[in-house]
Amino acid sequence: MSAEVEVRASSRRASSRRALLGLGAALAAGAIAGESLAAADPAEAAPAKRAFVGRQYPTASAAAAAARGARSAVFAHDPREHLLRRATFGPRPADRKRLKRLGIDAWLDLQLHPGRIDDGRAKKAVQRFPLAFARPAAVVKGSKRYSWDAGFQTGQATLARQVFSDRQLYEVVVDVFADHLHVPVPSEQWHTGPGYVRDVIRAHAFGRFEDMLQAAMRHPAMLSFLSNDESDRRNVNENLGRELLELHTVGLQARYSEKDVRASAGILSGRTWDWKKGVYRFDPDRHVTGRLRVLGFSHPNRPGQGEAVGDAYLRYLAHHPATARTIARKLAIRFVSDTPSADLVNRLARVYLRNGTDIRAVVTAVFRSSDFWHAVGTRMRRPLEDAVGALRVLDVKPAAGMRQPLEWLYWNLDSAGHAPLRWAPPNGYPDVAAAWLGAGAMLQRWDLHRAFVHGWWPKLTWTKPSRLVKRTDGMTTVQWAAAVGRRLTGTTPKRAHLVAAVRGAGLEVGAPAPVDDWTCGKVAALLLDSPYFQLR
Repeated sequence: MSAEVEVRASSRRASSRRALLGLGAALAAGAIAGESLAAADPAEAAPAKRAFVGRQYPTASAAAAAARGARSAVFAHDPREHLLRRATFGPRPADRKRLKRLGIDAWLDLQLHPGRIDDGRAKKAVQRFPLAFARPAAVVKGSKRYSWDAGFQTGQATLARQVFSDRQLYEVVVDVFADHLHVPVPSEQWHTGPGYVRDVIRAHAFGRFEDMLQAAMRHPAMLSFLSNDESDRRNVNENLGRELLELHTVGLQARYSEKDVRASAGILSGRTWDWKKGVYRFDPDRHVTGRLRVLGFSHPNRPGQGEAVGDAYLRYLAHHPATARTIARKLAIRFVSDTPSADLVNRLARVYLRNGTDIRAVVTAVFRSSDFWHAVGTRMRRPLEDAVGALRVLDVKPAAGMRQPLEWLYWNLDSAGHAPLRWAPPNGYPDVAAAWLGAGAMLQRWDLHRAFVHGWWPKLTWTKPSRLVKRTDGMTTVQWAAAVGRRLTGTTPKRAHLVAAVRGAGLEVGAPAPVDDWTCGKVAALLLDSPYFQLR
């Protein structure tokens, strides 16, 4: 190749990369604004419309049909693909087949009852981490005192479940509530944190929020993380009492006062734990007695009533209308948009209260809202969702020695600030796009895509890039890229974007489809880099 031709080719590749980057910036800006991204391509911008107002339907399929006018600059109208992008970390080919066979309602019903789904592959992967989710006695027995090994294994096994489990909707909801009633793992709670994830979050993710809250406020990991074990009637520590109101239940919208916070901490005083056994206990000698009031809750709180008073208080908070809106908003953000409407939040809150704080009922209601089906392309993948999603859409499977690449993935996500359960403050990881945008963060994602596509991490079963899709006679580079785009993102990218990806990989538009893994991998990685995968 002459120097002049090489310069032209290099310039063309740079122009293609700039096109992809410009597209990404425009679409990401729309995602942050909570829009459907219809305005990302000015040439296709639709006339201004009235603000969308959603409603509830008797079934998810009926809600999907009602939102058939939903459009996006990125995704074609395809309710099944929209569902798979939101209700899974990323759809494997088998997920698409199963949804097509069952239909929307039956597929969701199955996902909402994960006990009906065989999860042998994920269980085998988790078994590679013997201290994951272990209770305190097992952690003490299996590791050195103060070791964080069990905590790291719990985070790595969490990734194993997200990557390999077929109970995808359950794992997504577990992720939501691990951030909501958050205890960092690993942390100073070295022998109690792993069991907290198992016995509080995972045990109640599709149960009643009241039960999850009660379990959290009796668990040594939460009590020690927020210093309730240091609280005494003579010197009340306000940490847990404050976060219980601000983060876990009613939120600042309830307009509680500092006096309420003090009373909240007083009600919880006496809840502590046995360090040697790693189990909860109540110490009546440390409990504040006498009448206490928080918002609309009041109790005489006589001696001997302390633990029961706390249980009644937590029950009151769990059923408070402001808590209903907190939980509804949390789920609406995860499944619908960064900025869900007040109308949707209120509808979901009513479902929460009518069903006795049942989380599964609220999740069901999300999918029975036309809001969900209308919000196409309005959410951006966070680093973990990007990495796990990429592994799933590439259909990477477990193999002997799979623990090592899962450990690598964990530490890569840790450097990106999004390893499972590792967020240090009590508010859990932010779940909006604005918190995760940045050039360095994007480059880190792109590096992972290349490692995944080319199978650079051993001890997992990879599909070679050249075999991602079946070839047809006379297939061109653009046609092959379109097929790979459908395979990895669930939609066919626009021709201009396919041309940008093809040229970005150093290929000619009209040339025959590539056959070598290196070149095929370049195209596949660029498609994962693009908004067609980054948005969901």
